[in-house]
Amino acid sequence: MQTHFTATQLADPHLREADSILRTCVHCGFCLSNCPTYALLGDERDSPRGRIYIIKDMLESGGPARPSAVTHVDRCLSCLGCLTACPSGVDYMHLVDQARTHIEQTYRRPLPERMLRQILLWVIPRPALFRLSLLLGWPFRWMWRVVPGRLGRMLQTMPASFDSPSSIHAPQVFAAEGPRRKRVALLTGCVQTVLGARINEATIRILRRHGCEVVVARGAGCCGALAQHMGRDAEAQDYARANVRAWHDAGIDTVVINASGCGTTVKDYGHLLAGDSAFAAMAESIATKTKDITELLIELGVHRAVSPPKGIEIAYHDSCSLQHGQRITRQPRALLANAGFTVRDVGEAQYCCGAAGTYNILQPAISDSLGQRKTANLLATGATAMACANLGCMLHLSRFSDLPMVHTIELLDWAGGGPVPAALAGLHESVPAAS
Repeated sequence: MQTHFTATQLADPHLREADSILRTCVHCGFCLSNCPTYALLGDERDSPRGRIYIIKDMLESGGPARPSAVTHVDRCLSCLGCLTACPSGVDYMHLVDQARTHIEQTYRRPLPERMLRQILLWVIPRPALFRLSLLLGWPFRWMWRVVPGRLGRMLQTMPASFDSPSSIHAPQVFAAEGPRRKRVALLTGCVQTVLGARINEATIRILRRHGCEVVVARGAGCCGALAQHMGRDAEAQDYARANVRAWHDAGIDTVVINASGCGTTVKDYGHLLAGDSAFAAMAESIATKTKDITELLIELGVHRAVSPPKGIEIAYHDSCSLQHGQRITRQPRALLANAGFTVRDVGEAQYCCGAAGTYNILQPAISDSLGQRKTANLLATGATAMACANLGCMLHLSRFSDLPMVHTIELLDWAGGGPVPAALAGLHESVPAAS
């Protein structure tokens, strides 16, 4: 693709990077087959190729983003399916992040939307405040049918229950069982701390069982993905610095992530903090040490056969951040199969389920259409339950079906001697845990 940035613009390292990314694109259109918004809407401007043209024009002009450009960039899920499909290696992930930053800096959104985005940015990364907001909002959940707009959507998507504060999320060290093989830091997450503590509990159990000393580091918190995807680079970098400092000081061998959206972000810390001379080297080191929980379990040898629960058929849902963002597809399936579960692939696996962080609140119509489409593919497998690597997918898809949703690590923990996952307890009380 030809670009027309001025010499002055190219003196900016961010625009220089954007220029390099744009020039890589050859307009081939392979990305269209993996883009869920293009599949749903059929509009070239809602495809990666179309958005690349929009972003090119927006960044070259250097002026305030036009409302039409904002509309089509906002509709991007950041599912990164285009990265998997692109034969030219176009770095769309960092390009769309730049576009969002430009929009945030130059475009003034309507007041209600600005307020909503600020509330999400303030509440979600703070587990205590998030839990309090759910507690205060719970009596009003029924009002989603009469409250208009995105406030009604927030009430509609509010979970019926949430976890009480758990002691496992406090800064501490969990000793390995038997000889220590690794010292690992666990990112406990924001939403997961409040709505998926069982996932962190299962992760700690299985890691300790396989010789890992697990550190919940003081000072570690939100990964920064939420702020980054809203174009708030400075806030995202602040979260990244806090985590890098905490994990560096903890002297760990590996950072283990059990929320794939967070994992994609943490693995990119080297890029996010590349311009910070005080943190760049540490950030790159932490990014290199970061592994998804399934990557680490394969490395630890947990893929060996165990005495599994019998007769459980699992529809494995590839979360976008894992399959496209981290290119991890084989490891979860291998672990589940070798633990004795029958694993069924889901049709149209390349498409996002529509959760995409806060996308399901900010773009509810598209999000629901994709959720219903994904659910139809899940149910077509005839499986007993769905497993995936991301709590956000589980929460979103549970709105469209009664199919039990479990995290991959819950099943692996169960197969290795842990408790039956809560979502399966009612259906499989007669199936014993492996010994």
